[in-house]
Amino acid sequence: MFHDITVSDLLSKKDTEPHTIIDVRSPKEFKEATIPSSINIPVFNDEERAEVGTIYKKVGKEAAMERGLAIFSKKLPEFIGEFKKIETPMTVFCWRGGMRSKTAATVLDLMGIRANRLGGGIRSYRRWIVNYLETGKFRPKLLVLNGYTGTGKTYILQKLKEKGYPVIDLEKMAGHRGSIFGQIGLTPSNQKKFDSALVTEMLEYENEQFVFIEGESKRIGRVYLPDIIYDKKEKGLQIFIDLPLEERVKNIIEEYEPWGHPERFQEAFRYIKKKIHTPVAKQIEAHLEEGEFTQAVRLLLEYYYDPRYEYSASHYPESQKITVQADSVDDAFNKLLEGIQQSKMGA
Repeated sequence: MFHDITVSDLLSKKDTEPHTIIDVRSPKEFKEATIPSSINIPVFNDEERAEVGTIYKKVGKEAAMERGLAIFSKKLPEFIGEFKKIETPMTVFCWRGGMRSKTAATVLDLMGIRANRLGGGIRSYRRWIVNYLETGKFRPKLLVLNGYTGTGKTYILQKLKEKGYPVIDLEKMAGHRGSIFGQIGLTPSNQKKFDSALVTEMLEYENEQFVFIEGESKRIGRVYLPDIIYDKKEKGLQIFIDLPLEERVKNIIEEYEPWGHPERFQEAFRYIKKKIHTPVAKQIEAHLEEGEFTQAVRLLLEYYYDPRYEYSASHYPESQKITVQADSVDDAFNKLLEGIQQSKMGA
């Protein structure tokens, strides 16, 4: 017989032994939000779930259960076959620890495959995440990478992680680069997915002395930073990357590749057009329409992003700042790395 386990039990299992977490909800539910590192082996696909749900609403629970059983019984060999491929201990879950995860765990048990069930389903996991973000403690100091738009902060974070330093990439989790053009070419996260990914990283690094993050506003795309991270970020050591304007323009062009989706750049620009002096805004718009992206980016930096950045950066006291002046992103990374090794910033 299967056993129900708590979220704390599940997380401890993940930390101490190889463990597979299986989301038995529909693919659509899985895509919207799930437990990080889990895989999807659904009891019902999206269409089947919708059909059973309609019967439940229009006819009743018993009729819905009968239809669900008829659908699931035809899929049993394939369903069991997917679980037989898993060689580690496993835990299944659905939305609230209801019929789908109970059915899955029961059938697996009858076939001699041992699986735990997450009590309360992903809903209990979400409650645990929210509670952790509201009441938990995150011990490491935050070393915060700042800099004008185009200084390669995300690239530097990636290089630091490759060197083995603890890094939390907030923009990657949010699926957004933090600017009005930041969603272009990316898939934005919702708050549930962002929170889950963030807490997973926080738990991984909770015993570190320091963690690098990028200087972000309270909102990144569609998601918001929880106070536990935002407040700590504001109090952390602020590392400012300073690169020449032309180098920043080049970095932005290389990262965004605007020629691949020019219409989305034009659409995004309309959101900020009124905030830029009219003659300059007309120049930028004309450059975008003509595909002259280098000229457009240079004007956007000079007349929109740089002034806004200078204002937001001005509230940090000098005692909380370190500036890294460099000719390129790689030069900035090397100087930062040298500074870390020499001064032990996180100490």
